[in-house]
Amino acid sequence: MVHSGSVCPVYFVIMGCGRVGSALALSLEQQGHEVAVIDQDEAAFRRLGPSFEGRRVTGLGFDRDTLIQAGIRDTYAFAAVSSGDNSNILAARVARETFDVEHVVARIYDPGRAEIYQRLGIPTVATVRWTSDQVLRRLLPQGAVPTHTDPSGRIMLTEIPPHSSWVGTSLRRMEEAAGARVGYLTRLGEGMLPAVDTVFQEGDLVQFLVGTDRLTAVEALLTSPRPHDL
Repeated sequence: MVHSGSVCPVYFVIMGCGRVGSALALSLEQQGHEVAVIDQDEAAFRRLGPSFEGRRVTGLGFDRDTLIQAGIRDTYAFAAVSSGDNSNILAARVARETFDVEHVVARIYDPGRAEIYQRLGIPTVATVRWTSDQVLRRLLPQGAVPTHTDPSGRIMLTEIPPHSSWVGTSLRRMEEAAGARVGYLTRLGEGMLPAVDTVFQEGDLVQFLVGTDRLTAVEALLTSPRPHDL
């Protein structure tokens, strides 16, 4: 079973109009969001088809003027999914560091590089593990991507991105505060089961097991600054 929440349309900028980039753009637009796609090869936009209503911006995705033309100052999230590692990470860093885009993800072919760049606070996953659905989970507002539930619909496994102030907090304390369980987490591209003393680190992607009736409350707690008494 899946669960999907009702979310307001937001704006996205995608660098790269290859197979992954075009699939992302079309999927986001089908969900009611506004999208701009950047590619240095104008012919690449053919993958979007004639029905695509978003912006098509020809240029380099790490060029500031190109990003401004694509609407980077108004974007909710930025995805760098071109065919070049260096271009992707450079574009992702410009989006994050120059334009303060909070939600940024970069496509990386080299798993070794992925680990290095994730330490910079930019989610990166080696291409061999990527699907467009995985990218969407890192870009869309919480609740916009379907999540797994048990057959009764009472328990859900969902990725919740904790606020940065939770960094350094043990997962056990987060569980106690939220009234939820950590199913697993992904750290530097590798899945792991939490141990008793596992601490939430910057860049961790955490999957929580939570009652569907408590999802809104758990999201509100974990995505907000950590309470001072914890």
